[in-house]
Amino acid sequence: MRVFGIVWHLPLIVMAMCFVAVLWGVPYAIEAIVWGAGELPGFLVMEFAVLFSAIGLAATWALGLFSRRQRASLAGLGMRAFAGTLCAGLITYLISRMTSLGEMGGRTILLVTLVSAVVSSLVVAIISRFIGDDIFRRKVLVYGSGVRARSIASLRRRSDRRGFKVFGYIQALDEEVEVAPAQVVSPPGSLLGYARAQEVDEIVLAMDDRRRNFPVAELLECRLAGIEVTDVVTFLERETGKVHLEVLNPSWLIFGSGFRRDALRRYSERIFDFGASLLLVILASPIMLLTAIAIAAESGFPVFYRQQRVGFRGSVFEVIKFRSMRIDAEKNGAVWATAGDSRVTRVGAVIRKLRIDELPQIFNVLKGDMSFVGPRPERPEFVAQLSESIPYYSERHWVKPGITGWAQLCYPYGASERDALEKLQYDLYYVKNHSLLFDFMVLAQTAEVVLLGKGAR
Repeated sequence: MRVFGIVWHLPLIVMAMCFVAVLWGVPYAIEAIVWGAGELPGFLVMEFAVLFSAIGLAATWALGLFSRRQRASLAGLGMRAFAGTLCAGLITYLISRMTSLGEMGGRTILLVTLVSAVVSSLVVAIISRFIGDDIFRRKVLVYGSGVRARSIASLRRRSDRRGFKVFGYIQALDEEVEVAPAQVVSPPGSLLGYARAQEVDEIVLAMDDRRRNFPVAELLECRLAGIEVTDVVTFLERETGKVHLEVLNPSWLIFGSGFRRDALRRYSERIFDFGASLLLVILASPIMLLTAIAIAAESGFPVFYRQQRVGFRGSVFEVIKFRSMRIDAEKNGAVWATAGDSRVTRVGAVIRKLRIDELPQIFNVLKGDMSFVGPRPERPEFVAQLSESIPYYSERHWVKPGITGWAQLCYPYGASERDALEKLQYDLYYVKNHSLLFDFMVLAQTAEVVLLGKGAR
């Protein structure tokens, strides 16, 4: 399912619905057992169940439980459900102290939380184990067996293949086979008859050369018969969450859906950025003050680091960050940061791991140079270099750069041209599909990156 540019896989939707059902149902069960059915007002239990399940869903979402990129073991999934439920119980208890929900009682809320945590973690593990992706996977037939088809065959990550299973590849006329020969199939009759006989759900068009023997009539017949027909670029974008440059053509960028930036999106983005920035400045000010003191105590002043970055439509601005390296870190010029970089100070290593060094960029968001969510802003020197060697690199500047972003969630810190190419594919996906809901999803899942220290250098 695609909603506001975000692809939601059915196994994860089922898991989320079951998780919410547990958090919704346990308060009613505990109320009946502990208090006796009807002792508490029905609306009070319902309000508690709604609040508890909503916060639990948000907390586990932030921990990456329902992420399409999730590759944790059954134990890891269960622990995320357990931790998210405990977090929901704590927040709900704090809210109850200030509202009528306090009638539930602290002990009852604690009991509801513990029972929900155990049951939800078991339910999540059972669903993941016995209701796997295979039940919901679409059966895909690829029309083509060359270089473009190889881009599908080369997908190895489980998260990239979560939504489909390739039945076979049809070799187009005069096309070199670039996939496993055993996977190449030859329809004995019409394409529609073969697809129906094999119960194919979707045909992906991946011919290397569409100028000759393009099967217009056959594909149209399949489409009208209810079998989905999809271009390989759109298919890969949907399944992997990135735009694959090796199969990309300019016409797809021009005529494809997305890549919109209307007035409503601009205004909603700015209102959200401004309001969230003010709130975060207030909440994070103690942490920022302690960080500034720690940096000054270890390596002196300045505690902030200003650096030119490329922003919206190629404009250059000064980004503000906490200084995490030695003062003379770039005396020999700009270089990529690497794992275990010797220029990083002891305080710098900690604040990089926890992403605290990024907090001063809130002031860039307030000023309007950046947004909360968007591509990572790069230095002009690197942009000039990468724009010459990587096609479509400048297209990432058609949205504001962000403190966090889709590429930062999906790919670790980039420290080479190859990394920049990989991250660009995720950035283009964001540029194509960005929306306020997408931004909320990225911000929620950034919590997992911060808590687990993923991708920091």
